[in-house]
Amino acid sequence: MSATPVVRGPVNQGPAVRVEGLVKRYGEVVAVDGLSFAIPAGRTTALLGANGAGKTTTIAMLLGLLAPSAGTIEIFGLPMPKARNRLLPRMNFSSPYVDLPLRLTVRQNLLVYADLYGVPAPHERIAELAAWLDLAAFLDRPTGRLSAGQKTRVVLAKALINRPELLLLDEPTASLDPDTADRLRTMLQDYQAERGAAVLLASHNMPEVERLAQHVVMLKAGRLVAEGSPAELLERFGRVDLEEVFLDIARGRARDPAPA
Repeated sequence: MSATPVVRGPVNQGPAVRVEGLVKRYGEVVAVDGLSFAIPAGRTTALLGANGAGKTTTIAMLLGLLAPSAGTIEIFGLPMPKARNRLLPRMNFSSPYVDLPLRLTVRQNLLVYADLYGVPAPHERIAELAAWLDLAAFLDRPTGRLSAGQKTRVVLAKALINRPELLLLDEPTASLDPDTADRLRTMLQDYQAERGAAVLLASHNMPEVERLAQHVVMLKAGRLVAEGSPAELLERFGRVDLEEVFLDIARGRARDPAPA
């Protein structure tokens, strides 16, 4: 397992995100069922679970796109979605499964989002991100003509355009080759250390989680079934890596013997 990254952000602040008793129902279907967790400032929390566990629904509620059926969400001490207009400028979101407008060039897309977030000196910010994420060669190419890996990097550039204090990442290295994915993870660690940002990471890549996350929240059928640091989970479940813990939980082979 990779060593826990050194975090140089403001880790002594209160939580950037606090979720209490969160519920989301669609008729008789309960997608999220009484979920409670916190994301400290300057730290990365991984939200894990099999497909259908409630990760995407939870992220949508954190973004204010869905209203909870019950429970509360506080982000930077403000209620979401009530304070959504005050909170969204301090947040951003990345998912390779959400397309940007395909007819616009990469530069045009990033300029649109820079304008939406009121980013000062937008062209300079885009040039900075292009150098950081190796986008310069296709900045003026229509987004629809990019490869899957190129689109993933562009979506991450969009997510960083406003220098967010809270970054919600859904499979941030999907479709990337191992070298590019490794460099991107290092970049995210550097960004977090520099900005002191809180990060919520949803990923099926367990080595990625072990490298980036200081805390793990595991969901099954919308419920929290285990949480703790990667090392704590490995010790409690008697496993050598998080993938084995994930499979035990997903397949119902084991229960957390000592919930945190």
